[in-house]
Amino acid sequence: MRDLVFVAFLAALFGMGLRRPFLLVCAYVYIDIVSPQRLTYILLNAVPISLIAVVLAVGGWLLMDDKSDSRFAPRQGLIILLLLYCGITTMGADFPVDARDKWDWVWKCLAFAAFLPLTLRTRLRIESLLLFMILSAATIIIVGGIKTAAGGGGYGQLDLMVTNNSGLYEGSTISTVAIAIVPLIAWFMRWGTIFPPDWKVKGFCLCLVFACLLIPIGTSTRTGTLCTVLVALLSLRNTKRKFTYLAMIGAAGLLAVPFLPASFTERMSTIKSHDADESASTRIAVWQWTIDYAKAHPFGGGFEAFRGNHIRYEIKKTTAAQGDAAATVADQAVTDKARGYHSAYFEMLGEQGYPGLALWLAISLIGLVRMEVLRRRYRDPAGPFGWAGPLAAALQTAHLVYLLGAAFIAIAFQPFIYMLLGAQIGLDTYLARRRSEEGQAPLRKPRGDAIPA
Repeated sequence: MRDLVFVAFLAALFGMGLRRPFLLVCAYVYIDIVSPQRLTYILLNAVPISLIAVVLAVGGWLLMDDKSDSRFAPRQGLIILLLLYCGITTMGADFPVDARDKWDWVWKCLAFAAFLPLTLRTRLRIESLLLFMILSAATIIIVGGIKTAAGGGGYGQLDLMVTNNSGLYEGSTISTVAIAIVPLIAWFMRWGTIFPPDWKVKGFCLCLVFACLLIPIGTSTRTGTLCTVLVALLSLRNTKRKFTYLAMIGAAGLLAVPFLPASFTERMSTIKSHDADESASTRIAVWQWTIDYAKAHPFGGGFEAFRGNHIRYEIKKTTAAQGDAAATVADQAVTDKARGYHSAYFEMLGEQGYPGLALWLAISLIGLVRMEVLRRRYRDPAGPFGWAGPLAAALQTAHLVYLLGAAFIAIAFQPFIYMLLGAQIGLDTYLARRRSEEGQAPLRKPRGDAIPA
């Protein structure tokens, strides 16, 4: 069913004037986010469908698309530089076989992120890309939201249709992405042009936002909860009555508490007692190991370098009270090895060293600054580009949510986020070209059109 909806949406965009090369780009976005090959037992999972889609997208752009007004931004150069650096570290990786497995999809992610802005020459294309990203993620989010509302879920237990706990099907990752797209959905409720924001579109968007907010509850992920709080705080920028808004948010939170499942509240209670939570203690131990590893390997150990770690940490264990004996708390030593980074920042530090981490941070920080510039420059909703300022703000908020979520999950190379970066660059270069065109316009009318004295 979802594939039929996808084909119908492609046909609708074609009818609106999108050229076939960009439709191939949209097709690749859908395939890379949803991974339909994971939902089948035969045919699709035996075909390199993602590689075929990206070859068709790039080939179609090279052969048929208009490239006269495409621009290459500095951040695209940084993405290519990061791609080359990752290739170098892969050749000297500590675990070459495992590193090559990760390299096989990372290079496609980075290469497509550098290519994508070249295709975003119009507002329609920028909007279509974001809409495809949202609806593709929504095919996972809506399923998870319905199952959560029906009483399902729990940490690591929410069924998102596949047994593969990777990509957007991993609980913390889908929670981060679900909350990140909330400001983008809100933008479409006011400024969208592909589907004009009538009552039906707004109704669907509100339901989708509700489903997005349910995902952190259904997955019982602390990361998603923190991301939700961040979006609520960042939305203060667009609120005139800030104290009223904060009071409403607080009241809504208090009203929601009695309806939250016990698995969620129990999971959230571990935020204030990380030394009693094995997952949090493991993270801290791995992060310390990564810092020590980077001191000895400043240029990183290549992809999957975490497989060489050996960690030891202590957690507080509480024994249950029996009879007259009171409960006791004791430290218990735990040893482990080959544990994942549980953080994109430490993922970059351990695998790509200080140079790779610096490149990765520069790509994000430049994006945040550029979106802030655009947000301030086009803040007038009555201006000719009144839609651009709110879109820049939504992209900036989504990026900040990603950076917060990335502190607790190893998503340094999550394809969805690099598509978001591509949309940022595309918006920036599109507006720069429009400003340049306006600057070249004549300052006064030709003499032939002047009113005679």
